[in-house]
Amino acid sequence: MKKVALTVAVLTLGLAACQDNAPDNNTSTVNTVETEAASDVNSAGNAADNALDAAGNAVESAGNAVDNAANAVDNAADNATH
Repeated sequence: MKKVALTVAVLTLGLAACQDNAPDNNTSTVNTVETEAASDVNSAGNAADNALDAAGNAVESAGNAVDNAANAVDNAADNATH
């Protein structure tokens, strides 16, 4: 009789451990999707920031090239008159 009671107790605990985790799994999936979406948005924002920085650097470099060309013309004029 003790064996039967023990077997029933073990089976009951085993069945209780096999409860449906679908709600928890669904919540986990939603959290994962939201985290991945936020990561994608952050990556897109970083890419946009980097592109704007690169464009700004290109404009600044072009301005420096114009200044250098103007200085070269001035230097050439000075050298020609001396």
